Amino acid sequence: MTQVTIDSALLARLHGLSDQLEFRDENGRLLGHFIPARKGAVQLLPSDGCPYSAEELLRMRNEPGGKPLAEIWKQLGAK
Repeated sequence: MTQVTIDSALLARLHGLSDQLEFRDENGRLLGHFIPARKGAVQLLPSDGCPYSAEELLRMRNEPGGKPLAEIWKQLGAK
């Protein structure tokens, strides 16, 4: 992940925020999201969720086939 160091002026504007916010340029174009860090908590964006329904996951889990990881490593020539 790329890190950006912000100056003290922007830090002062962000300090104390507790909700997610969007960064936009002067034309209103979305640049990204800022999610304030909370100790011990992981926050996910709606887009971070699983794209599959519970039913689809169950169906995929029960599909036959696949290979053991050891066999895959062997085919790839890993030692």
